[in-house]
Amino acid sequence: MKNTKYIVATIKNWNINQYHKTIPKLKGSWHLITNPKKLTFKYVKSINPRYIFFPHWSEKVDKKITSNFECICFHETDVPYGRGGSPIQNLIIRGHKNTVVTALRMMNKLDAGPVYFKYPLKLNGTAQEIYERATKIIFNIINNMINNKLEPIAQTGKPVIFKRRKMEQSVITKKIKSLNKLYNYIRMLDAETYPRAYLHYGNLKIELTKPKIKKGQLTAQTNIKIIKK
Repeated sequence: MKNTKYIVATIKNWNINQYHKTIPKLKGSWHLITNPKKLTFKYVKSINPRYIFFPHWSEKVDKKITSNFECICFHETDVPYGRGGSPIQNLIIRGHKNTVVTALRMMNKLDAGPVYFKYPLKLNGTAQEIYERATKIIFNIINNMINNKLEPIAQTGKPVIFKRRKMEQSVITKKIKSLNKLYNYIRMLDAETYPRAYLHYGNLKIELTKPKIKKGQLTAQTNIKIIKK
């Protein structure tokens, strides 16, 4: 319906950019939230949206919002496999080359809600390139959902839980013993707002991005910082 209201809540630049490219072409009245502090029950209730979409929203959402409104989050694994944090990184480090973008109902338990839709996603390229491909898929799913009544289906199977990666896990260690593994390690961490792969050398922190591997040789762009003790 023309006057149906929707909210998109996201904190990542690539999703915000895609919102501005896509949303003007869609029917309905749209509201964008990019600051977690603005996502309050009072504000959401004042809009009374049909759906609230959450592309890459890493903050906990008030239970009053998820209980009273249909909230849809997006996760780049074939749930229940891969529930939890850092899905792209956890998939690549496990050797996966393909995955899906899953649209699911946001529930109190992380990534455990029923599923509306799954769409294939390739895992080649840097994490940034993967995220930018994923956001195009996400907004296509959003368009699908506002034009077609989709009933979510409960997840089946034994859950496999991924842990969110920490900053210190981005350091390159001696456990990485092949160029292919090093290439995957660098590219899976190469994205905006993500802790890049790095090496320590004395008081230097050497970050590696934009890796390429060809004819048995790996090249990468470096960013070197002095660590102040």
